[in-house]
Amino acid sequence: MNIKNDHTKAVEQAKESEKDPAYQAQFLSFTLGDESYAVDILSVQEIRGWEPVSRVPNVPVYEKGVINLRGAIVPIIDLREKFGMQHQGYSALTVVIILQMDHRRTGVVVDAVSDVLDVDERTIQKTPDFGAVISTEYITGLISAHDKMVMLLDVKRLLHLEPLEKTNR
Repeated sequence: MNIKNDHTKAVEQAKESEKDPAYQAQFLSFTLGDESYAVDILSVQEIRGWEPVSRVPNVPVYEKGVINLRGAIVPIIDLREKFGMQHQGYSALTVVIILQMDHRRTGVVVDAVSDVLDVDERTIQKTPDFGAVISTEYITGLISAHDKMVMLLDVKRLLHLEPLEKTNR
């Protein structure tokens, strides 16, 4: 009888800890091709449709240009190209997620926004080590949602734009 009560208490505690807000996080999920990604919802400032950008010369190909967002100049990055995927033309369905981290705003172009995911942080799996062949520098972990693996992106690393190489004149 004692064992049964201890087991029942353990199950009840486990159920309560599943709902523990200290371990809950929300992520905005989106797609690039057939893959699902997500970013911490707290880093999302807004979601916008695609609009033409002002080109900036001598930047990497994935940096599409800048937009004026209520008086602030915001760089726009195509995540497909940054991650080495094939470029896809922009349409009225193309989405730009404006991310903000440490007072830095950047827009990222994605194929579609999917959902806001409520995640128990204890269920986040470590990124597997693929060796030097595959770079996982932007991925902080993996979760399973809606029968798909979702890659959680490190917004801080993602927004760190590569400095322009200095040229000798």
